[in-house]
Amino acid sequence: MTSILTGDIINSRAHDAKNWLPQLKTELNLYGESPKYWEIYRGDSFQLEVAPAEALKAAILIKASLKQLKTIDVRIAIGIGEKTYNANHITESNGSAFINSGECFEQLKKTNLAIKSSQTEFDTAMNIMLELALLTMNTWTPTSAALVKLALTHPDANQKMLAKQTQSTQGNISQGLKRAGYDEILKMIAYYSKYVTL
Repeated sequence: MTSILTGDIINSRAHDAKNWLPQLKTELNLYGESPKYWEIYRGDSFQLEVAPAEALKAAILIKASLKQLKTIDVRIAIGIGEKTYNANHITESNGSAFINSGECFEQLKKTNLAIKSSQTEFDTAMNIMLELALLTMNTWTPTSAALVKLALTHPDANQKMLAKQTQSTQGNISQGLKRAGYDEILKMIAYYSKYVTL
């Protein structure tokens, strides 16, 4: 069982690639080497393979990283399933995880983050949660996005530590994370991780 994230950058043509590409590559590199585990193709599209339990957090981390740039966002489809053909390039590998990811991506019209697996009930519940979460995540300011990214990449740090790292106050961190819906996002990730492989 694996998960494949298929994504593309929203509004990429309005920006020089050097503004967003290094950030995207930094996030993708956390999960393995290119082109085996991730690849950027057609200029602004990408595919990434991660363990199913990590997939939602990875997608939100990529979003938080890119939303630090004012008018950039990302669309990501998470496909969960099997990998039946393992190529040296992820874009040439195959299996139900890839098919689910591709089909899910084709359906990303009104939303920019969704999940497709063989568990229809799980998908329905998760996609409703994601649509609600996106009401907040899509409106993150660059400051909110940077704070979410920092908190997600330092899960053991408390608000005092985060404040020290950002030369801010604990009050500002608390308010910022609240505005970004961080606690609710963590609950959603925990729910997803618990049920994704059942």
